Amino acid sequence: QVQLVESGGGLAQPGGTLRLSCVASGIIFSINNLEWYRQAPGKERDWISSITRNSYTAYADSVKGRFTISRDNAENTVYLQMDNLKPEDTAVYSCPIGTSWGQGTQVTVSS
Repeated sequence: QVQLVESGGGLAQPGGTLRLSCVASGIIFSINNLEWYRQAPGKERDWISSITRNSYTAYADSVKGRFTISRDNAENTVYLQMDNLKPEDTAVYSCPIGTSWGQGTQVTVSS
């Protein structure tokens, strides 16, 4: 059974930084491509970043140049470093693997 636990969210000011973590269990972590999604209130869930098992990365235009995805296979963890945060980054962030989702972590960007 796959379990995913996201953490690291919170309240940040515009221009601030946060680092999200997602720890996975019940899966051979190293062979999986990993992704981050986010869902803002009243909006659909959006893909924002992915990292392959060979550490190739991709980003949505809305976060490119500000967010950095990385992975630590030894710790079964994927990270999302978020810099220069904007109010429009406010959302619940999740890191699904296959059809498994965690409960997400809330990020709020506000002054």
